[in-house]
Amino acid sequence: MSFADLIFTTATEGSVLIKNEGKILPLKKGDSVCVFGRCQKDFHKSGMGSGGSVHVLYSTVLIDELLKAENSETAVFDRELVNVYEEWHKENPFDNGGGRWAGEPWSQKEMPVSKEMAARFAKNNSKAIYVIGRNAGEDKDLQAVKGSWYLSETEYDNLVNICSVFDEVAVIFNTCGIMDTSFINDSAFNGHIKAAAYVWMGGMEAGHSAAALLLGKENFSGKLSDTIAKIEDYPSTKNFGNEKENIYEEDIFIGYRYFNTFAKDKILYPFGFGLSYTEFNTQITECREDSLTVTIKAEITNTGNCSGKETLEVYLNAPNGKLGKASRVLAGFAKTGLLEKGQKETVTVKFNLEDFASYDDSGITGFAHSWVLEEGKYYVYAGSDSLNAEKLSFGEKDSISIGRTYAVKKCSQAGAPFKEFKRLKNENGNTVYENVPLNKNDLEKIIKENLPKEIPFTGNKGISFDDVKKDRNLMNDFIAQLDVKQLATIVRGEGMMSAKVTMGITAAYGGLSESLHDDYKIPVAGCADGPSGIRVDTGREASLMPIGTQIACTWNPELIEELFIEEGKELVRYEIDSLLGPGINIHRNPLNGRNFEYLSEDPFLTGIIAAAEIRGIKKGGSSGTIKHYACNSQELCRNSSDSVLSERALREIYLKGFEIVVKDGNLVSLMTSYNPINGHWAASNYETVAMILRDEWKYDGLVMTDWWAKMNHCVKGGDATIKNAAYMIRARNDIYMIVDNDGAECNQYGDNIEECLSNGELTLGELQLCVKNILNFILQAPVSKRPLRALKEILEFNTECKAAPEGAKTVNERIDFIPDENTWLTVDHKGVYNISGTYIKESDDLSQSVTNIMIDGKPASSLECRSTAGVFTTVNASQVILNPGTYHVTLEHTKPGITVSKISFNSQVITPVSMGVIK
Repeated sequence: MSFADLIFTTATEGSVLIKNEGKILPLKKGDSVCVFGRCQKDFHKSGMGSGGSVHVLYSTVLIDELLKAENSETAVFDRELVNVYEEWHKENPFDNGGGRWAGEPWSQKEMPVSKEMAARFAKNNSKAIYVIGRNAGEDKDLQAVKGSWYLSETEYDNLVNICSVFDEVAVIFNTCGIMDTSFINDSAFNGHIKAAAYVWMGGMEAGHSAAALLLGKENFSGKLSDTIAKIEDYPSTKNFGNEKENIYEEDIFIGYRYFNTFAKDKILYPFGFGLSYTEFNTQITECREDSLTVTIKAEITNTGNCSGKETLEVYLNAPNGKLGKASRVLAGFAKTGLLEKGQKETVTVKFNLEDFASYDDSGITGFAHSWVLEEGKYYVYAGSDSLNAEKLSFGEKDSISIGRTYAVKKCSQAGAPFKEFKRLKNENGNTVYENVPLNKNDLEKIIKENLPKEIPFTGNKGISFDDVKKDRNLMNDFIAQLDVKQLATIVRGEGMMSAKVTMGITAAYGGLSESLHDDYKIPVAGCADGPSGIRVDTGREASLMPIGTQIACTWNPELIEELFIEEGKELVRYEIDSLLGPGINIHRNPLNGRNFEYLSEDPFLTGIIAAAEIRGIKKGGSSGTIKHYACNSQELCRNSSDSVLSERALREIYLKGFEIVVKDGNLVSLMTSYNPINGHWAASNYETVAMILRDEWKYDGLVMTDWWAKMNHCVKGGDATIKNAAYMIRARNDIYMIVDNDGAECNQYGDNIEECLSNGELTLGELQLCVKNILNFILQAPVSKRPLRALKEILEFNTECKAAPEGAKTVNERIDFIPDENTWLTVDHKGVYNISGTYIKESDDLSQSVTNIMIDGKPASSLECRSTAGVFTTVNASQVILNPGTYHVTLEHTKPGITVSKISFNSQVITPVSMGVIK
């Protein structure tokens, strides 16, 4: 299948049908249908922020696709109503928030549908569809208010009026995640909402895939990756959205782990649930256990009237024991291929009980800081969702018995909190709260005992990076040649819009200085924002995949691997060495704005799907960077709000998905998060990065910070700043993302690396180890397979215009000016022109945008415009070669809110020396 076909298939398989009374869907011949809701036309394709900022090749719109598919054998759609919406849309255009970062509203202004209007259209139509749109994203959480988590007043009133005259109504959720779904059964709707489906945001095939499902050209086979309940019933809600800290007192009881254990009656739609247009019969044909390895085989038969796919879900119920556990935990799943009517397939789920051991962070089992299997009976359940899965038997036994409690794996305490609080515990099905075990580590001692060995400095011995490519055993000898300044340059990334990599992507790293690049032949690697596709801020177009939640709802890792093989190929074509994705943080609460990038409330499903993505990108020729390690559970104050949680919750829930991906063996790049975890910022958190990720999991790939992350002292904690890069290195986080372009070698942000090397707070061996990880990443990256390009590729411009148009304003080099439609630059000699600019961006968030400098309508350079909190900032853009003549210089802002106060061009005359002919 083509990339577009795989995007379409993923979008269809990840859409979830949650209600279909009377089988009013799919729409069929004889149905006359009214489509209400403005998002039929303004159909969302992705969430907000870097995760969805792809200049898409094309997009598809629901109503357009429905009308395109209409013929004598299909349902028909009321064209008059379509025209009414189109006319209303002209007066009420889509509100994108002015294009500002996180500026788009959660929901768009909706056209009111009066009872009279609804009745008029009901006279000639039998069914109604109501499309509801919601968006959130980076720097923008949802809120439990109308028009966000809840229906707006207009949406509610519209549905009341529609349901008063239509007996068969389907609600379609074109949303970035789950929202309040309890309204479906409100008495105000007279029981007329017969069907509901989450079609999420399906990338550039969003409208096409949703239309195909509604028309029955494709069948729903998605399963929910989250539990749907009322917002007040999620145990995390009362500790969500705090600016200073969020106490994870619900502990391991996230999503269905909580609801299945304590509050089954609060579940509206269970985790793993999803309907189909057909029916299936599932017969367990084999259920056995051998040395704690459980094998389940099931024969699944399509007993309905159309083709479809079904998923077998297997859950484990471990003895509650001394630790207290969730009553159900997903242990495995398998999805069938496409089954025609009457066709059957046998699927197999296999897992080992030890992979689902619980973590004892207190020593209550006798095995402190260990993964433990407690004595007792282990029950296994299988079915099509977490709530209704049925207990299986093993011959004459109803469970697997373990006669003694034992440690599966002994660990060291790492990531435990310093703050006292109480956490939720299961005591025989009742909620009780216990004191959380506190951190007792002598971290200063641990660090000193585990310092890496220093590689003695040798100076340049003539070993190039090309030599290391041929013989990787030369890596230490290669690093030994590099002095402190060169080493420090390598651990700083540059961006955005660096001319040293594919223009318009997010960062450049590696051989960023002339000595590293020209003398040692270290190439410059580049990464691009994801995870839904490649973000290129020059406007270059790329493919847009479905959002992460939709990808997870496929429950189909084989399909997802195929999808990301194509993404890997596209990365290679664009000369990009890593996609910044997938995002695999846990859906702790439905209000997290960035949930659309992430996959699920369940760490096992998260890990399995994410591992498939990483494998796919690798097979396609590039790499993925999993993020955000860890506990990025909200967007409000995301770079300062402390995630306070137990070591057990950290390991079992929030790190488990990362662990699965790391141990799958294909990961080479990982990004830490902005937030502090138990008082230590993630980018400099020694216990989560050095002790768990590096030492326990044996991960030796690249670790990078998030963009403009803050760090604090690894041991003392305290205030965090962007200058604490030495503590990042001590935590074995390899590279700081990012400093401004050309800022790595000169230490533009004034970080404390060299200072801490001098005063003994950092060792040379620690710095060298981070450099080694970066260089090992570059060795396997696509950039090492390409010829070494020039450090900077300078664009050259020629013009036929010798004079500006009459009445135009002209400026010469070295004169500051503000480009506009009437400004022309006169150049009297050929030269290399250094472009710089001064700008202000009022917001104080971490938004990332650029202003492109256009010469005669072509991109020439760019100003990286991050938020300046109201302070004018001067940045260097890049260099261009201009030949004599007159050029039209304009600006192109990728985001609003940027005010450029001046631009300047300064040249140096091209001579044999400046051209490099004479050394």
